[in-house]
Amino acid sequence: MLKANFIHKLKIAVKEADETEYWLFLCDAHKSYPDCKELLNDLSEILRILNKIISTSKLK
Repeated sequence: MLKANFIHKLKIAVKEADETEYWLFLCDAHKSYPDCKELLNDLSEILRILNKIISTSKLK
């Protein structure tokens, strides 16, 4: 049960990160906002880490 809960919480984190990515893309496209490319790169790395944790947690 703990493992399923852990995976569920990570999936929620991925959904939140996906939504954050959407908003950062919008901000990056708008001329009056500062450059968001570094934040998008960091978020991409976070998403890769979260997805890797989820996939390896399911295997055990």
